[in-house]
Amino acid sequence: MDARDFIKVGMSAERTLVVPPERTVGHFVPGMPMVYATPMMILEMEMASSDAIRSHLQPGWITVGTEVDIRHLGASLVGATVRVTGKVVAVERRVIRFEVEAFEGARKIGDGRHARGLVNSESFTKRLKAG
Repeated sequence: MDARDFIKVGMSAERTLVVPPERTVGHFVPGMPMVYATPMMILEMEMASSDAIRSHLQPGWITVGTEVDIRHLGASLVGATVRVTGKVVAVERRVIRFEVEAFEGARKIGDGRHARGLVNSESFTKRLKAG
């Protein structure tokens, strides 16, 4: 399976969420501020990237996150509305590369790059179980 046959540069998706208390750094680390946690922002960036291409994958194929290079530029409080985007910027045989960004209103709160690997779900699961 070659991703270049069906994934195209420019494909994109957007996700929006209202920051809940359980996605803050203070939820995970007592004594820290109740602001949107960097790993939670990265999760949304990965999910937006996956959303951008999921409907174009052949049955039985999925993508898994393989690389992240993210900057968290600004804090967002509980209740803030955050919009995250993922856009395909390069396609290799088995790797799809994305530009990702996060915003609270017009203010950019994060950006960077993310890569997802194309894998056959059945083979991937068998390999993990054999592990």
